[in-house]
Amino acid sequence: MCLACSPRPQTLLALGLATPPYFSLLTSPWEVSAVAAGAPEGGGMEARFTRGKSALLERALARPRTEVSLSAFALLFSELVQHCQSRVFSVAELQARLAALGRQVGARVLDALVAREKGARRETKVLGALLFVKGAVWKALFGKEADKLEQANDDARTFYIIEREPLINTYISVPKENSTLNCASFTAGIVEAVLTHSGFPAKVTAHWHKGTTLMIKFEEAVIARDRALEGR
Repeated sequence: MCLACSPRPQTLLALGLATPPYFSLLTSPWEVSAVAAGAPEGGGMEARFTRGKSALLERALARPRTEVSLSAFALLFSELVQHCQSRVFSVAELQARLAALGRQVGARVLDALVAREKGARRETKVLGALLFVKGAVWKALFGKEADKLEQANDDARTFYIIEREPLINTYISVPKENSTLNCASFTAGIVEAVLTHSGFPAKVTAHWHKGTTLMIKFEEAVIARDRALEGR
């Protein structure tokens, strides 16, 4: 598995999971509490770490998005893939692990995205939820909307999000013996968590088709509820 790095900065959401760098220097829960509370300037270790820094709990939820370089993301994602690869014995297991990690990310970012992008309004229709993923979620993660959103002709439960050149696969080199591997399974996990935690339980998988296609298959109850809402 090979993942090269590019020196050119690109857009990617930091996902709000990064810990402030000065936390790593603290040695006790009391010092962490002091930083989080925005302790006033003065003597002692608390003052040294909080001087000139805003209180964490007072920061606005709708803060400007953070951009990280594609090189940094490529390095971290490379390590993530290699870590998962060292603990599995098949491509299917590797994709399942990546999807599981993606679900953790999706669950963590959904609340913040809803508050920032939709003013705490909740979608009740399948199409609205999918457009939220195609637009707001994709922009937050990759700096642009997904290329296409399509519905299967023969199945009302199945939809496709198509990305011709997914950022997450930009520097992935897949060996011939693992040609079915698509590391966008990580993105599929994010989408699955966003939809499921929004009240639209679905199974999302990544496939090589028109670039990369995420196949979204909703539970039957979701489609039945959608039809009932349309009939009101």
